[in-house]
Amino acid sequence: QVQLVESGGGSVQTGGSLRLSCAVSGFSVSTYYMAWFRQAPGKERERVAFIGSAGMTIYADSVKGRFTISRDNAQNTLELQMDSLKPDDTAMYYCAAKPPWKNEYPYWGQGTQVTVSS
Repeated sequence: QVQLVESGGGSVQTGGSLRLSCAVSGFSVSTYYMAWFRQAPGKERERVAFIGSAGMTIYADSVKGRFTISRDNAQNTLELQMDSLKPDDTAMYYCAAKPPWKNEYPYWGQGTQVTVSS
């Protein structure tokens, strides 16, 4: 059974850091495409970071240089290191996964809230 469980969200002040983690069961993170998405109230869901099975990473322009996506194959987790946080980063953050042959992400976590105050 596939399960993705996020943790690590919280409240920080502008300029602070948080590290999100997504514990995965049911498949190996090294073989799937993994991503972090976020959605703020009244806004569309946005993909903020992606990591392919070969390790290629892609970031949204809004987080480039501040966020780092990585995976721990031994622990079977996906991570998102978020530095220099801004109030605009406030959102619910979700990890998602898809097999390389699929266009859509069929697997999602329940989300973890990140709140950045000024």
